[in-house]
Amino acid sequence: MGGCASKDKAKTETPGVNGSNTPAPATNEDDVKSEETMVDAAVLEKLEAGFAKLAASDSKSLLKKFLTKEVFDNLKTKKTPTFGSTLLDVIQSGLENHDSGVGIYAPDAEAYTVFADLFDPIIEDYHGGFKKTDKHPPKDWGDVDTLGNLDPAGEYIISTRVRCGRSMQGYPFNPCLTEAQYKEMEDKVSSTLSGLEGELKGQFYPLTGMTKEVQQKLIDDHFLFKEGDRFLQ
Repeated sequence: MGGCASKDKAKTETPGVNGSNTPAPATNEDDVKSEETMVDAAVLEKLEAGFAKLAASDSKSLLKKFLTKEVFDNLKTKKTPTFGSTLLDVIQSGLENHDSGVGIYAPDAEAYTVFADLFDPIIEDYHGGFKKTDKHPPKDWGDVDTLGNLDPAGEYIISTRVRCGRSMQGYPFNPCLTEAQYKEMEDKVSSTLSGLEGELKGQFYPLTGMTKEVQQKLIDDHFLFKEGDRFLQ
């Protein structure tokens, strides 16, 4: 992965919070919605060609289902204000892989608002009617201090795992991350995790320099994703 599809040319840095080069996010929804700047002609050309091929295909993806000509024309000139992500960054995977089930990826957090005309109906369809006005129900973990052994005889539970994924503020999402940004994020995360002690202390595995044996063990233990997901290329 080499960054946004629409960022082939040199990028300029946007001054951010406290004078840093980390862009500051839009302050409110109106700022995001009103953002509409010139999209590069080469990007528009790729979008038009990709949309024509998708429309003529027998793709069953949610992208094709909801990317009507009206929606396409409304979104093709829009960009997210902080990272400048375009519609091409959102739908490139679905344009290149007509057998996708969904066909879109959010390149940054603002994309959900800027390209809401596409994201909202796809999310609603994928999640069986979860509309943009719906809310996640309140959390109720019960009394975690009195949680007993769920399988005292060891007859049913083989293993348990709690896994979470988070994005880092000040960076775009995976489709638009550059190699330099990945390295910068790795340095920040590894430095922070190395300071943990006690039951929180663990081992950090950098992806670069990892032996095949360690890589396979982490895959077998479900800590590491397999390579070769063409939908993310």
